[in-house]
Amino acid sequence: MPTHITAVINQKGGAGKTTLSMNLAAGLSRRGDTVIVDLDPQGSARQWASLGTAPFPATVKQMAPGKWDAKTLHQTFKAYRHVVLDCPPSLDSAASLAALRACDVALIPVLPSPVDLWASLRLPQEIDEARKVNASLKAYLVLNQLEPKSALSVAMHDALAEFGIPVLNAAIRRRAIYRGAALEGVSVFEMGGRGALAAAEIEAIINEVIAP
Repeated sequence: MPTHITAVINQKGGAGKTTLSMNLAAGLSRRGDTVIVDLDPQGSARQWASLGTAPFPATVKQMAPGKWDAKTLHQTFKAYRHVVLDCPPSLDSAASLAALRACDVALIPVLPSPVDLWASLRLPQEIDEARKVNASLKAYLVLNQLEPKSALSVAMHDALAEFGIPVLNAAIRRRAIYRGAALEGVSVFEMGGRGALAAAEIEAIINEVIAP
């Protein structure tokens, strides 16, 4: 089967890119060999994996900024079934733009706040631009840190409609277990019953857009 590439991207910091990338990769690793490519100069994915007492379920690699493209990415990671790109918090980064041109699916984690969504308004234009090279690119918003039992505000619904990118039915709730997993250097899949609800959220995202 061909390698499937997922980019987790948002120009705004603090949206939960690395949290989604690491747990998504751990979930995908249950389906086939998976690598997380840390494109963020801060190296958050590598730091996360380094905290664990056992190897992280997905391989973590770093790719330095430079002139790489979809062909290079596929060639470098052809041994893997799934590649997850943890992108830097800037659309001005060559790595972020290259990721959009190379990936099959772009997942955009956003906090359930119109202000946070509006801070990412350049993304639709960048995605349209990337589709001139990568015509089959699919992009989705992933609502992150949803409060249990709280409905999205009318302002948020309006902001989502204005953004013009489909929103996944699967969403990520605000759960302390995600922070706990990062501190322990593991994914929610390795946390047993404590992580079961969070793992089910990640599985729902995978089943909706990556491996139905």
